Amino acid sequence: MVITDAALLKGRDPVTACRGAVAGGATMIQVRLKDAAAREVLALARALVGALSVPVIVNDRVDVAIAAAAAGAHLGQEDPPLDQLRPHVPPGFLLGCSVGSTAEAERARAVPADYWSVGPCFATATKLDAGPPLGPVGFAAVARLAPAGVPVIGVGGITAATAGSLARAGAAGVAVVAPHGRDHRDSGGAGALRAAFP
Repeated sequence: MVITDAALLKGRDPVTACRGAVAGGATMIQVRLKDAAAREVLALARALVGALSVPVIVNDRVDVAIAAAAAGAHLGQEDPPLDQLRPHVPPGFLLGCSVGSTAEAERARAVPADYWSVGPCFATATKLDAGPPLGPVGFAAVARLAPAGVPVIGVGGITAATAGSLARAGAAGVAVVAPHGRDHRDSGGAGALRAAFP
């Protein structure tokens, strides 16, 4: 999964950046524009849904995701509970949740998430409110608590050099913030990350 980040894109076209990530092997795109107005998030989500061949999900905003015909939404621990949202979303709509500790994992087990995003796995500068890095061992401890059949992806500070350690710890995949996946010819891009998950 590649996550959009306006600060890191630094004026580059996000649709072009995400096309490059998909060409390099990214299997999902998450629209995360924390400080943007809902109409800006909606415009980008619609553009990505129309331009890409992989699912697009929207961070925090289920309403925007539905309006954009996105595949789903990703929610944090402070967002409305998934079990309250599930009856109000279309069939097949993905609802993912962030999990950053074993305590959060125990709470998350009770909600009907389609996937867990666990982290931060390593130190990261792209999410200032992220907790302490879990590392592969901490990731594995949290991932083991996921309900059967719920895939767990790693997030936070992941590079091509560290993705393999998470795959060995049980990750189904990883999420990285653009521009890591922006150029499929870049050794640190989506293709190199995907290679860790044969």
